[in-house]
Amino acid sequence: MTSTHAPPRSLVLALLAFCTVLGVVGCHAVDYYDQSLQKPMPQAMEPPREKALISLPTYRVEPPDILQIEMLKLVPRPPYRVDIFDVLQIRVMGTILDQPIDGFFLVEGEGIVSLGPAYGTVRVAGMTIEEATDAINRKLQQILAKPDVSVQLARTAGTQPITGQYLIGPDGTINLRQYGIMHVAGKTVTEIRVDMQKMLSQYFDSPDPTVDVIAYNSKVFYVITQGAGLGDNVRRVPITGNENVLDALSAVNGLSQVSSTTVWVARPAPGGFGCEQILPVDYAAVALGGSSATNYQILPGDRVFIAEDDVTTFNNWLAKLTSPVERLLGIGSLGSSAARSFQTLGRAYNANRIQ
Repeated sequence: MTSTHAPPRSLVLALLAFCTVLGVVGCHAVDYYDQSLQKPMPQAMEPPREKALISLPTYRVEPPDILQIEMLKLVPRPPYRVDIFDVLQIRVMGTILDQPIDGFFLVEGEGIVSLGPAYGTVRVAGMTIEEATDAINRKLQQILAKPDVSVQLARTAGTQPITGQYLIGPDGTINLRQYGIMHVAGKTVTEIRVDMQKMLSQYFDSPDPTVDVIAYNSKVFYVITQGAGLGDNVRRVPITGNENVLDALSAVNGLSQVSSTTVWVARPAPGGFGCEQILPVDYAAVALGGSSATNYQILPGDRVFIAEDDVTTFNNWLAKLTSPVERLLGIGSLGSSAARSFQTLGRAYNANRIQ
């Protein structure tokens, strides 16, 4: 004789009693912010809102921001000695009419410049600009009556270019290659420019770099969506300085299926203070009524918190509580069904064998 395994009567009664208590008492969400903070505050302490935005403080770069550095002029510190593959700008007055010398001349691999078929070559490698000018003048005096020579350094082959984009490393520095490592974290672009001028003055005559930030990656805010007992979702969003609460919600595609309309902004307190700075948001007034009173401007480091829906949270909690029981009952029912099947097959097999 077979029998099914029913759950113990005490377990069934305990579950019924628990559900009855929940139905009477109800489900209450934890209040994470102090309602007294909604009271009016002094004008100087009013947080910025949609229609009263403020400009953020002067931007100070941090990892992993990206800087754009431009160096339009790279003139080495004197006395510079001409090297091979440098480019010299040479102008000479009093030349042969159909053989002018006025242009850019490459210092060839042998360390010479070729002035043309009528004038020949002159060795200038290793000389200063003044020495190169004298050497060219002496060479031309052998051919011309009164040559007037002017030589300028147009481009240096050994000078590493600086212009480009630089990612600020985790240690707060940028790598200027052969010119060294420069610490920039925590500085404004003006401070970086001044420090770079001092650093490059070791290599160049009156360097004048320009510095700009092309990727603002270090200043962010967070949108936290409570997961109704299934785990919270945290989204990191770069800040541009003009976001408000609606912008933050649009960054996560609005309220999710497990979210309520309870939203607030948690603003980090200054260092050393343990107090909470909570700005409750009236979502219905902001979204449906177009009110800007609680559509606060988002500042770097803010947390926009979207609370979970109480009913969905209770449903998920109840499902997690009853799921093990349902699984055990299912296993028991499956075992009983399998046992009955084996018994039925056994009787049928014996009946066929007797025949």
